[in-house]
Amino acid sequence: MDQLYTLRVFVAVAETGGFAAAARRLGLSAAAVTRSVAALERHLGARLFQRSTRQVRLTDVGRAYLDDGRHVLDALGQADARASGAREVPQGHLTVTAPVLFGRLHVSPLLLDFLAQYPLVTARMLLVDRVVNLVEEGLDVAVRIARLADSGLQAIPVGVVRRVLVASPEYLLRQGMPTHPEQLAAHHAIGLNTTGGPALPWQFAAGADAPERLRSWAQPHVRFTVNASDVALQAARAGHGLARVLSYQVIEDVAAGRLRVVLEDFETPAIPVQLVHAEGRQAAAKVRAFIDFAAARLRSHPALRERRR
Repeated sequence: MDQLYTLRVFVAVAETGGFAAAARRLGLSAAAVTRSVAALERHLGARLFQRSTRQVRLTDVGRAYLDDGRHVLDALGQADARASGAREVPQGHLTVTAPVLFGRLHVSPLLLDFLAQYPLVTARMLLVDRVVNLVEEGLDVAVRIARLADSGLQAIPVGVVRRVLVASPEYLLRQGMPTHPEQLAAHHAIGLNTTGGPALPWQFAAGADAPERLRSWAQPHVRFTVNASDVALQAARAGHGLARVLSYQVIEDVAAGRLRVVLEDFETPAIPVQLVHAEGRQAAAKVRAFIDFAAARLRSHPALRERRR
């Protein structure tokens, strides 16, 4: 027995005062209405109506059940309205995750602007330098700086970044400007390890004519390792060595002359920046609105554009 269906039929009979009138309201046959009410009474083990040839009257049990039934149907209607409204009007709680430094520089400002534009939305932002499982951790949108495996998630490209090697002008004046990765063995480096796993050797493109083919040369001498990009950059600005970071992290330092990019001809291929979510076309309005808002902002940012060679 479909209890919700039979409840709707029962309420219609009670409100119209008859089986035939309820059938007309619901677009059913009178026999179908009669069967539904009989099935509901058997399920409850109680009579809901007193029937005569002239009229149908609620029993005491029926009157109490009608009040409760109306509350159930009203609550369901409100829930439907909220759900359909959430599909049309951005509202509810939005959760967004991003890498720590990228989130601080780029996602936090645009998320606050998004909240100012959509007052029915609240938000939580999780900044972590790891890949977060959106479904398992209950998150709506992730900013990913990576080439994504085919995971069934929806990914919206918003730009690219590059892995760059930088150093302060003072360091390069003191140690010399490397022109080939094989010269790195004579240099000091600042190690950056945000994953906690074993440090990986620095790889570079084999050359400007073969950017997809990667190889490792002799590695620089690492005297200081840290798990935070901003600390690694602080050490690089202070002249402690070369640092390998993402291009968006140093765009202002390079423009201001605090850092210089070296070995540009040996950079590895650009890394896509993407907005990722799990709901596809059925995404709530808050998710769709945020993705449209964030994509427009991020695509216009100079730090996420491909470098012209």
